[in-house]
Amino acid sequence: MSRYIDTHVHVWTDDLRKYPLGPGFKPERMPLPRFLPEDALRHANASGVNRIVLVQISFYRFDNRYLLDAIRARPETFSGIAMVDWKAPRPDDVMRELARVHVRGFRIPAGGNEPEAWLDGDGMERMFRCGGKERLAICPLLTPAHLPALSRMCAKFPDTPVIIDHLARIGASGPVRDEDVAALCSLARHRNVMVKVSAFNSLGAKKPPHLDLAPLIKRVHEAFGARRLMWGSDTPFQTQHETYEDSIALIRDRLDFLSAEDKDWMLRRTAEEFFWK
Repeated sequence: MSRYIDTHVHVWTDDLRKYPLGPGFKPERMPLPRFLPEDALRHANASGVNRIVLVQISFYRFDNRYLLDAIRARPETFSGIAMVDWKAPRPDDVMRELARVHVRGFRIPAGGNEPEAWLDGDGMERMFRCGGKERLAICPLLTPAHLPALSRMCAKFPDTPVIIDHLARIGASGPVRDEDVAALCSLARHRNVMVKVSAFNSLGAKKPPHLDLAPLIKRVHEAFGARRLMWGSDTPFQTQHETYEDSIALIRDRLDFLSAEDKDWMLRRTAEEFFWK
């Protein structure tokens, strides 16, 4: 049995010949020349984390080979969230193919897309429909402005698992606003929506001990319940200016409104049941 699971870690290599960067990406834009699975485990194991969900890094775009090779090497240790081209004719076929290699989720970044229309199109519909049929998660990286469109898709495809990254990035570019928290919590009415309580380094005060995020996490916990929440570090971005412990300790040690059972779900069981069963 795993002790803790980190649901949000990125890895990449400096072997650009075997694993070239995607169009428009250059090595100098990368925060580190490389961050290998072994590097991730060194951080994680020291904090009692022995399973990790690897998330496709944007540097590689839709070329998931490095992610897949890492999972193949350690399938008991790593699961994955890949990226597919939702504008391609049949992204659902690619989802099914990647699912054979222990990929359980698919990241869709909202980016600078129009909040009301960012999920429009046949490709997105195919992805959501496939997710519901195959129990594969759609994993949006978005801002609060993009939540209403996501809610509409969840209503249209109620069987599709959805895992929202980084608390919907509330507090990433300004204060934590009540209306943004309410918008995120309103998605709890969709039974298959889950939330990653993650990337504390990029939210709110953006520095440990991250207790300024406690009210936000408490409201999300009240809305979704611990069984629909999962912790993630966002390593190595999280460890650029603080320690790995600074992230996991917020959930494990510092939030008195979480019971021991809550912590077990958020730090292990929610992720274990979705990504490894």
